[in-house]
Amino acid sequence: MINTHNSINTTLNALDLIAERHKALSSNLANMDTPNYKRKDISFSQYLGGANPLETKLASVMGPSPVMIDTLNERVDPANELSEMQKNSILYTIASRRMSNIITEMKTVINVGS
Repeated sequence: MINTHNSINTTLNALDLIAERHKALSSNLANMDTPNYKRKDISFSQYLGGANPLETKLASVMGPSPVMIDTLNERVDPANELSEMQKNSILYTIASRRMSNIITEMKTVINVGS
């Protein structure tokens, strides 16, 4: 059986990370004509691709809340930013559906157990 508490925490952290990435991408679009503006991004792979739990990696790398990182002198490409926003939107949909499934499972257990 899935540990519901860990699933909820992991999904919440993923939703927080997705929200922070959306802020970075929208900031890039808003500032694409600003002189000397450096593109900002958050890499999912550095938080999701290790042996440590997601919560530990987020806390150790970003502190209590995610921090946007400047990319190496990348100019903002509006088509690329919109494409990345679309990918981010798909990740949000997946994570929010996962949270909905967790809540439905909890309701089922409560109803069956009563």
